[in-house]
Amino acid sequence: MTGNPSDAAPEKGDEEKAASEKKNSGKTASQKSAQTAPLTAARVAEYLRRHPDFLARNPALLEKIKVPGRDQGDGVVDLQRFMVERLRSELADLTATRDELLVNVRNNMATQNRTHEAIISLLAARSFEHFVETVTTDLAIVLDLDVVALAVEQSDVEGQSQPPAGVRCLQTGTVNEVLGPTQNILLRNDIDGDPLIFGAGAGLVRSDALIRLDISSEAPPALLALGSRQSDQFDPGQGTELLRFLAQVIEHTFRAWLSLPE
Repeated sequence: MTGNPSDAAPEKGDEEKAASEKKNSGKTASQKSAQTAPLTAARVAEYLRRHPDFLARNPALLEKIKVPGRDQGDGVVDLQRFMVERLRSELADLTATRDELLVNVRNNMATQNRTHEAIISLLAARSFEHFVETVTTDLAIVLDLDVVALAVEQSDVEGQSQPPAGVRCLQTGTVNEVLGPTQNILLRNDIDGDPLIFGAGAGLVRSDALIRLDISSEAPPALLALGSRQSDQFDPGQGTELLRFLAQVIEHTFRAWLSLPE
């Protein structure tokens, strides 16, 4: 005996359809419409109106989208002008950074070349007196400075030999007083030159570099002072490698001329 077709078990497709209809039955009409409606320009515009900070939170999109021209009538935001102005600002910053780096590189190269020339002139001295004259006179020209002073501490002990001509005398303890007990190089800007160090040339000095010279265990403390009329020629933020190298050459040359131990 055959059964009534209406009493047969529902097919699998009918079950899935029924489950889908049951799942969608609890959703609102607007939700259903949002899921099924195609993405249109009107919907995008409506979203942006409801989220006016969207592009501010996603600035990278401005580089991808095609924006309207400048002459679009009232009510149109000129995004193209915004992007152009931002790119101009970024380009100006990059250009300024590049120019600053180029200036620094050129200045460093010029300083390095002048330092090498100064060292060659020191090594070319034909006598100790010529060496001292080169330090106190020629270095100012070669290094493009206004005053270079070489000073040695002189105690009050009787019979102690006087420093050679061109070398200034300092009271005992002056080097540590100026530099401190551990510091070897001091760079200063926007200053008035110290007459005790620079003598008659102090009035020209507006920035300086003071370098401790460790000539020998048998020699008194000494100081190499470089002065410039430019207030920013030296400043505490500058590198001191070349200055230290120059000082080491002077120390070695002193020992060689005077046959002093280290």
